[in-house]
Amino acid sequence: MPDAMRAILVTGGAGFIGSHLVERLLADGHRVMVVDDLSTGREANLAAAHGLAGERLRCEWCTVSAFEPRHRDAFAAVFHLAASVGVRRVLEQPVASLENNVLETGAALRMAGRHGSPFLLASSSEVYGKSERLPFGEDDDVVFGPPSITRWSYGCSKALDEAMTLATHRGTGLPVVVARLFNTVGPRQVGTWGMVLPRFVEAALTDRPLEVHGDGRQSRCFADVRDVVGMLRRLMERPEAMGQVCNVGSDAPITIRQLAERVIAVTGSRSSIVHVPYDAAMGPGFEDLRARQPDLRRLRSLLGATVGTPLDRTILDLAESMRGARAEERAA
Repeated sequence: MPDAMRAILVTGGAGFIGSHLVERLLADGHRVMVVDDLSTGREANLAAAHGLAGERLRCEWCTVSAFEPRHRDAFAAVFHLAASVGVRRVLEQPVASLENNVLETGAALRMAGRHGSPFLLASSSEVYGKSERLPFGEDDDVVFGPPSITRWSYGCSKALDEAMTLATHRGTGLPVVVARLFNTVGPRQVGTWGMVLPRFVEAALTDRPLEVHGDGRQSRCFADVRDVVGMLRRLMERPEAMGQVCNVGSDAPITIRQLAERVIAVTGSRSSIVHVPYDAAMGPGFEDLRARQPDLRRLRSLLGATVGTPLDRTILDLAESMRGARAEERAA
């Protein structure tokens, strides 16, 4: 990412992942511009970044498409993280989620394209749809359910984001990399839109039952957000990553029931575990995947060995951030 005089743009920079990325970039000495409409992000997520940055951090609280026609300066790089997040949000706001994902990505690509700014798209493992081939490889076919099942609309929109990004690369030569993020967890994450680990930790801290959807034998791979943003930053520094799709995350699976048990043990909670049918938790007709595990060979070939934060550490740090947020709310 050359030209330290120019700012790096982070869309969705007040979000859970975006705020950690902003902190990392500032710590590296960069200037950063954040664009976020605060639909799921929070200004409070950037409190530490403001303390670190001085005048090197600027924020615009609007959508990317509202910001794009007003800003004509060149960016050193564009990290496009702005998107609708959370299965529950997609189910409750399907049209807005589709428009937010696709239209805002188009606006971000136009900004990057004007000056040839390297562009990273934060995509999602949802692009793999309901594929049962494990582990998921970047060049595998994707398998979506029917459009009548709202769940699959999110994966379709992110697949279209990827197609636009790669088509721009092929058509104009814009340096791009697509990062397919798997389950990213850690401090500042909230369970408002259905994210499983913060839901579990929040319940455990108050000794309420942890609600596991279905039989709990479905498995996921969880990566600490601080590891993930380091991978995103390093991918943008690798010329050989440009024009590629790359899975980003952990490849160590754990069942959701095991995750609930782990949270209770690590936090010392007296919570119980209850199983809730999918229909009751997410509405009729909801479809889920039994397993989601990435093939990380491409990531490791680009970045070398990746050192992961232990899941227990992530759980403890997430619990601490939740306690801190509650204390601030009480003080206010």
